Amino acid sequence: MGDDLAFWLGYLTNGKHLTWYASVQYTLIAAVLGAFFALLFGLGGAALRNSGNGFVRLIGAGYTNMVRGIPDVLFFLFFPLAFEQLLELLRSQAVCTPETLAANLGQWPPCDAANLFFGTTEYLLLASVSLGIVYGAFAANVISGAMKAVPRGQLEAARAYGFTRAQVLWRIHVRQMWIYALPGLSNVWMLIIKATSLLSLLQISDIVLWADRLGAPNFSRAAGLIHPDWRWAYYSVLLVFYILLTFVSEKAFDALTRWAGRGMAVAGKS
Repeated sequence: MGDDLAFWLGYLTNGKHLTWYASVQYTLIAAVLGAFFALLFGLGGAALRNSGNGFVRLIGAGYTNMVRGIPDVLFFLFFPLAFEQLLELLRSQAVCTPETLAANLGQWPPCDAANLFFGTTEYLLLASVSLGIVYGAFAANVISGAMKAVPRGQLEAARAYGFTRAQVLWRIHVRQMWIYALPGLSNVWMLIIKATSLLSLLQISDIVLWADRLGAPNFSRAAGLIHPDWRWAYYSVLLVFYILLTFVSEKAFDALTRWAGRGMAVAGKS
């Protein structure tokens, strides 16, 4: 029993497993930053959809309808690649000679000096923006509906009391909008959490990638087969991790909903 315990303690605390535990931060950072960007894109998209200008409304509707219908993985791969190549194109204009550009016509990068090497931090930020673009469309739909759900009579009463348009928007309209938007935004947050499993597509060593690596059959020339295919066990750990994250998120959104519903009659009806 002592030997077995020593083996598991040594196995679960080796360098690779410690790196796996540390990679949880990538998932949490991507989720939080992705939610932040999604909220920004969502507010912007909702403002476009509720604009008084028909052309602006069309742009907002195009963003929300088009992005929601395209698979997440396409945006997750396209945006970082397009952004990286755009930077390399701009960089090539400054560091590449005309002769080099002509010699490498049709090749990428335009010249070796223009080649960029992104690390985990850069790809993590690009992944977060990609999540924001995709789920900002969902958030925009939720926020747009929530803005329309605020009783018009309260907005008219605020104007009658002499509030300016900006005061009506921020003190009345936006303030009361959250109680209607938070249930839908909680679903968007859950989708973002699930989408963080795509981080490995951008060469980020997240918890999903490490679980696959550690659970795969492990061989050593000196010891032979160290363990067979244990991926089911590591995936089970991921299952528990995401369930716990979902549970904590639900409690957090319950607290936010209670805060947003203070002094509002609709909170007592829910």
